[in-house]
Amino acid sequence: QVQLVESGGGLVQPGGSVGLSCRGIGNIFNIRVMGWYRQKVGEAREWIASITKPGVATYAQSMSGRVNINRDNDRNAVYLQIHNVEIDDTALYYCHANVLRTGSDYYKEFWGQGTQVTVSS
Repeated sequence: QVQLVESGGGLVQPGGSVGLSCRGIGNIFNIRVMGWYRQKVGEAREWIASITKPGVATYAQSMSGRVNINRDNDRNAVYLQIHNVEIDDTALYYCHANVLRTGSDYYKEFWGQGTQVTVSS
């Protein structure tokens, strides 16, 4: 079994920064792409950023310049920093990974359970 365990988030004041962490645990042989999504109340889940195993990062244009994604391949972990947060950043943030499990022949998508970020003064 594979799980993505997220941490971080919580209540943040507008203009502040927040850091999210996600670590993959279980029978992981390789992780190709890791990323972050978010879902606001009443809206569809939206992509924020992704990073490949060699470290190539891509960002959604709507958040480019305010977010930074990085990963630690030895820990099967991915991190997201959001700077200058806005009330509109309030959402449930999900970690995503494209995982090759030990003994498997194909990659499978996994999602974290979600971590809440609430921006409020």
